[in-house]
Order: sequence, then structure tokens, then C-alpha cells
Amino acid sequence: MDCDILVSGGGIAGLTAAAAFAGAGFRVVCVDPAPPVTDATAETADLRTTAFLQPARAFLDAAGLWDRLAPFAMPLEVMRIVDAGGPEAEPRVIRDFAASDLSDAPFGWNLPNWLLKRELSQRLSELRDVDFRHGTGTVSLFTREGEARVGLSDGSRLRCRLVVAADGRGSPMRQAAGIGVRTTRFGQKALAFAVTHPIPHCNVSTEIHRTGGPFTLVPLPDLDGRPSSAVVWMEDGPKALALHALEDPAFEAAMSERSCHLFGPLTLASRRTLWPIIAQEAERLSGQRLALVAEAAHVVPPIGAQGLNMSLRDLACLLDLASAAPHRLGDAAMLEAYERARHTDVRARVAGITALNRISQVSAPTMRDLRAAGLDVLYGAKPVRTALMRLGLGAGG
Repeated sequence: MDCDILVSGGGIAGLTAAAAFAGAGFRVVCVDPAPPVTDATAETADLRTTAFLQPARAFLDAAGLWDRLAPFAMPLEVMRIVDAGGPEAEPRVIRDFAASDLSDAPFGWNLPNWLLKRELSQRLSELRDVDFRHGTGTVSLFTREGEARVGLSDGSRLRCRLVVAADGRGSPMRQAAGIGVRTTRFGQKALAFAVTHPIPHCNVSTEIHRTGGPFTLVPLPDLDGRPSSAVVWMEDGPKALALHALEDPAFEAAMSERSCHLFGPLTLASRRTLWPIIAQEAERLSGQRLALVAEAAHVVPPIGAQGLNMSLRDLACLLDLASAAPHRLGDAAMLEAYERARHTDVRARVAGITALNRISQVSAPTMRDLRAAGLDVLYGAKPVRTALMRLGLGAGG
């Protein structure tokens, strides 16, 4: 065998997978067609952020990754939900879900995606059992009972015991295995960018609902002495495109209004990037000698910090199974156990976040009134509120 595990994909999930499996003693090759963009000023830098929830920190700590991420992580103490669905763009219902209701720890910790790729790439360079080949992609897959043979874009071929497909929503390894997907399109796009603002965020993540999708501000460290937040602004596609095309002063006025001025006037602190919004679920999470993880397995709208945290639950499950029986790495029994362990959670979360996104899109006044009333009901009963918070953190996942 050329290696134990081939990780297809060098995004955050793929880099994390490579580091975690190599740290557990497996020989890993990780490939990606492009090098990771690790500079915020680069034209192709991913300006979105990732909020690692409590269970994700435990996994990253066990994988030897948390210590190098912690100095850059912004703790999230409160998740604030705001309904601004009245006649004017102003808050009419504000509800805080506090981490202190559950434990002494924050809900999670927020980090920029470009920075995560920088730190994870550096970690791989330190690990003896990882061969990270950027500029090389996977193009073909041939499996048999005892091994997988993967063709690479440089013309070479690798033999391994397990292929971990972390190669995105268009996963070439998933397609090579003939695994289909179910896709839901919302007609939405998301604008991602960073802002500064005069009013401190106080480690509160704020999700504002009006129409078209949520407008979410997630705390970042201060920038040039001013409070700063990462923003994901989801809107119906044509409106998102029109917003993206605005000159900076007009865009700043529009985003300040959409934020209900909760943080004062917002000032752009980065360029704007535009992302399509879909929900997608693979028909199966595994094939012969193949495990699908992250967006190769499931894609959800950016609501409730679920996307990458679902991906890390995939990786934690795979790593537990591999570590419990290393001699069975990639065999049918291991992959059937992975399928059983992750299938129900993935399906439930994709369905739940799809429904929440539909609710966030509503424009009819009566439906917006129902959304506000529903938020009040959910928040009003503490047992329901804490149960929802635990579910969001991954309890029972």
C-alpha cells in the first residue's frame, strides 16, 4: 500500500482529517487541485468564518490542533436571535440564548476560514505521516474488497485502504463511486465580508431575520482599535447580485439598515464575496473503501453554525471506528458502522436547517408574524430553550 488513507480535498475538513488521522498513527496522503489560500488579502481568499462549537473543540484538542488555533479564536457567549419582520427594518423580538444556561464554557469559538487553512497547513507540514500534495486532484476510483486505487491528475495512481472524500459538494470521488445526491435550491446567495462598528459585540453572535434569509454578525477580534464582526448576508439571488454590485458607500448604507443599526453604522473592512446557497445530501455516506465527509456528504445553509460542525462529527466518528480496530480500516464492517452512526443525524440536520431557512425567507407579513410568535414560544419555556441549545451543539449527534 502507498498509504493507509487518501484524503481527497484540502479545504478545512480535508486538512483537519489529514491531521487527525496522521496524529492517530495512520499514513495519510492529502491531495487538492489548488493550494490552500492562507492570506486574507488574496483575491481567492475565503472570507467566511467558522464557529467551532463545544464538541468540535474537544475533537480538535484530541487531534492536537486546538492549541495552535486558540490564540486566534473569538469566544461566542450568546446566540442572539432578532426578528425584524415588521413594516420597518427594526427589531421587534430579541431573544438571547446564553451559553451560561448550559455550562461555564462558551457556545463556541469563531475563526476566519483563511486563517484556519493557514494554521492547518502548517500543522500538516510538521507531521511525519502526512504527504500533502496541493496542485494534484483525484480523477478516478477503482475499488476491490481489500484496497482502493485512486488515479490522480498528475497521471500517478495511489493504493490505499480507505479514501476519505472531503472534496466538496461536487465531489469527484462521490461521483466516481456512483453515489447520487438530493439537492434543494432556495434561489438565494450569501454575501460574506467583514465589518467594523462603533458598538461592541460583547461576544454575542447576532442573527437578524427579516426576509430573504438571515443577516448574521459573528464576533471577530478588534480591527484597528474598533469592534469587528464577520457578516453573512443571505438574500434572494437577484437582490444579492444587486447588492454585490453597489459602490461601497451605498452598500454600507444598505447593510447598516439591514442590521437594524444594532451596532451603529457598519463599515466594510474587507472585500465582498458571493456564495450560492443550497441544501444537499448524499444518498449514501459510504461506498466500497470510501467514506464521504463534509460537503461531499452534506451541504446546509449557513444557519446555526452547523455546516463544519457536522463535518467534524463525521471525522470524529470515522476516527473512533478506525482507532478502535485499525486492522479493519476501510473494510465493509467499518463503513457500514459509519453509515449507521451518521445517517440519522445528517438527515435530521439537513431537513431541520432547510426548514429554518425556508422560514427565514418568508416575505408575507402574516408568515413573518408567525415566525416572531414562534420565537417567543420557543424562548419562553426554559426546558425547551435549553433542549434546543443542546441539540444545536450536537447532543445526540
